Amino acid sequence: MDYQAVLSEVWDAVRPVLGQGRVATYIPALAAVDPHRFGMALATVEGDVYGVGDWREPFSIQSISKVFTLALTLARDGDALWRRVGKEPSGNPFNSLVQLEYEQGIPRNPFINAGALVITDRLQRLTGDARGTLRDFLRAESGNPLVDFDPVIAASEAAHGHRNSALAHFMASYGNMECAVPEVLEHYFWQCSLAMSCADLARACGFLARHGQRADGARLLTRSQAKQVNAVMLTCGTYDAAGEFAYRVGLPGKSGVGGGIIAVIPNRCGLCVWSPGLDARGNSVAGVEALDRFTTLTGLSIF
Repeated sequence: MDYQAVLSEVWDAVRPVLGQGRVATYIPALAAVDPHRFGMALATVEGDVYGVGDWREPFSIQSISKVFTLALTLARDGDALWRRVGKEPSGNPFNSLVQLEYEQGIPRNPFINAGALVITDRLQRLTGDARGTLRDFLRAESGNPLVDFDPVIAASEAAHGHRNSALAHFMASYGNMECAVPEVLEHYFWQCSLAMSCADLARACGFLARHGQRADGARLLTRSQAKQVNAVMLTCGTYDAAGEFAYRVGLPGKSGVGGGIIAVIPNRCGLCVWSPGLDARGNSVAGVEALDRFTTLTGLSIF
């Protein structure tokens, strides 16, 4: 398949929707990003990479980081992890406090903010350096040793992270945090501030297309664990729009409020698209449209 030609056709098709939606404003450092930017990259399991638009431009990955912290924690903790966090869609905004109270401090899934905080907490306890472990992994899998945190974004998140702080303290009150809450929050804000390009992220999620095998051939996850991560991405990766995303795109995916979305086609490739304009549910308008166009043009989906 001529992936470069397909990506070019997708780029042409999404031009009319570029600029639609609104950039994330509750993190002030993200508010200045041009909503008309667009990039898309595809990395095959063999290592070939294709791209269009701003596909080499680093952006704030935000909640996309949650896929990788989940994989790193699952690799170390196994099924014990699922006693502290669920696997079901939330049906509520990603930063909601509502469900935690009547579910006694157990977050609905690893991709809402409460669930991601539990994962970061566990990775911190297991490694002693959750953010550094994540950065090192992403540098290795992307093949880019320059992948790093954005201190301006991290500081902005920390200064406006009251809701995340509330979520973490609330879970701690139920005994579902192992480390000190300020320590967990610090590592969480830094992990979300990582800056990567579409090319970096398409390569980095390739281990999920290779059923848990890393870029160097080593195994991070078992086939079953890789299936679990992909399944939770499909059902929970785009918050309370996961049903529509599965309907339109038909791939496991994970979005971030920086405007990025990664997607996985098992046995074939990892994908990443970036465009900062978000819909009301926090997903990139042009990004969802691009992935919809891609799967329609290629016929590639998990269904």
